[in-house]
Amino acid sequence: MTGLLAKLGFAALVTFATTVGTVSTAAAGSDFGWGIYVGGGPGYDRDDRDRRHGWGHEPRRNRPQGCSPRRAVEEARWSGLRRARVHNVTPRRVVVAGFRHGEFDRMVFANVRGCPVIRY
Repeated sequence: MTGLLAKLGFAALVTFATTVGTVSTAAAGSDFGWGIYVGGGPGYDRDDRDRRHGWGHEPRRNRPQGCSPRRAVEEARWSGLRRARVHNVTPRRVVVAGFRHGEFDRMVFANVRGCPVIRY
């Protein structure tokens, strides 16, 4: 029992010494404090997020969302369509025409991000 009380007393002494050391270190800094901030703390500027205009990035609201004709032609060439060119572009689809196995052929891509193939 005495050993248990000695251990508890030693643990309390270490905890107290650590707390005193931490409080004195924290009090040395003048900008230390606790608080609840609504809308961000001091020095938090919400408008500084995602400012990448100078590094070749378009702002998110102006970035094209659909399938670009260039991307559709690249995917058609990758799939084996030779002499591929854009045949038609609508809000829903991008049609790429070319030759496969010596015959005229078309590929239809959805006009959404990623250019998924609708008809091969």
